[in-house]
Amino acid sequence: MSRIAILGLGMMGNPMATLLHAAGHDLVVKDAIEDVQNQFVATHLGAVAASDGHSYADCDAIITMLPNSDIVDAVVHDLAPYLKRGACIIEMSSADPTRTRNLSDFLCEKGISIIDAPVSGGVRKAINGTLAIMVGGSMADYERQKPILEVLGKAITYVGAVGSGHALKALNNYVSAAALIATAEAIHVGVAFGIDAATIVDVINASTGKNNTTENKAHQYMLNGAFNSGFSLALQAKDVGIAAALGGSMNLSMELGQKVYAMTAQASKDLGPKADHTELFKFVGMD
Repeated sequence: MSRIAILGLGMMGNPMATLLHAAGHDLVVKDAIEDVQNQFVATHLGAVAASDGHSYADCDAIITMLPNSDIVDAVVHDLAPYLKRGACIIEMSSADPTRTRNLSDFLCEKGISIIDAPVSGGVRKAINGTLAIMVGGSMADYERQKPILEVLGKAITYVGAVGSGHALKALNNYVSAAALIATAEAIHVGVAFGIDAATIVDVINASTGKNNTTENKAHQYMLNGAFNSGFSLALQAKDVGIAAALGGSMNLSMELGQKVYAMTAQASKDLGPKADHTELFKFVGMD
């Protein structure tokens, strides 16, 4: 089994680390909140908390599940001098694909590889190991790290050169956000016309407008006022922004993408940093 470092024990990183521990891997863990990493070590026999850069010297793979590219870049640059040649960064955050390629160039000079392997599916699928994982990097690096990824996900797709996974993740989250906004608008308009909200969702699910929001979010998190899906609105806005910026860099205007980004960013600003992404439903219904 591999010795794996996991940086980031949040809502996604913690259950993923738990699965890797159960699979028999030796784990070195690190989180910005010291109590979180200490709690993990206390409840997972054999796992150790990283104390400094030397803690990663024997790691074969380093999984990063962090909030954004700024943090990923800072953490990886700090760790690189301590990593052995042949180690692989498995970058599973939602990050900027262009910056991921720049990071790959930096690591290559040190004999360290990187694959970007962002995930989709939320906390529930992180817990049961059925995440969708989209992988960018060399095919050889992907094949070497595939046994680790197979512990975490069931729909694992190699999508191209390094950065491609992050690009596709951002584009996926843009499409998801657009569908959520469209669904929320349809519900609010239908209710204003006098149709029951639950009926609206049920009919869409039986019709051509069916989407992930109508199937898995509307009844479960929106109409009941729970708004606790586990994926933040701030992170969704960040991902949509990455997708919109990527379009611009490819000389594609992405007019709808720019609009969806503006709406998600404004909603995040208005509703606050702790808002769940399903709270877009409330934002769309505001006067």
